[in-house]
Amino acid sequence: MLRDPSLIQLSRQHHRALALCVRIERTLPDGAVDLGAWQLEMQQLYADEVRFHFEAEEKVLFPAAQRFPDLAALVEELGGEHERLREYFGCAEQGAMKQGELEAFAKLLSGHIRKEERQLFETMQKRMQPEALKSLGKDLARALEDAVQVCRLRPAQN
Repeated sequence: MLRDPSLIQLSRQHHRALALCVRIERTLPDGAVDLGAWQLEMQQLYADEVRFHFEAEEKVLFPAAQRFPDLAALVEELGGEHERLREYFGCAEQGAMKQGELEAFAKLLSGHIRKEERQLFETMQKRMQPEALKSLGKDLARALEDAVQVCRLRPAQN
């Protein structure tokens, strides 16, 4: 299903996070994993985008989804995954992540994103009226504005 414009910004952020997961998963079989570099990248992604993304989902998207009784369990599951993912990001911030944790992080994050895209977003798009989706999109844009500001303020890297 084509993604509704109200959810596009979240989907774009999902795409960037999935790209990180794919890169991690591709390097793991090689055995020589630079955990320090991956942890730095995770820290940056969390600081620039993920923390705002999670907050927008928890304050705007999840409450809207919970209006549909059949999505309540999924929303609860996704919220729990946010907590586990925050723990992984915290571990990376402390520089304490081990290779097995990096692998588990990538698996959890990619699965989480796919659930949101394939189950939560799809169902919401089918069930919500166009006006409600448009309003949701405006609320999400406001909630994500801090992430946009962080990106604007970040100096270009050569």
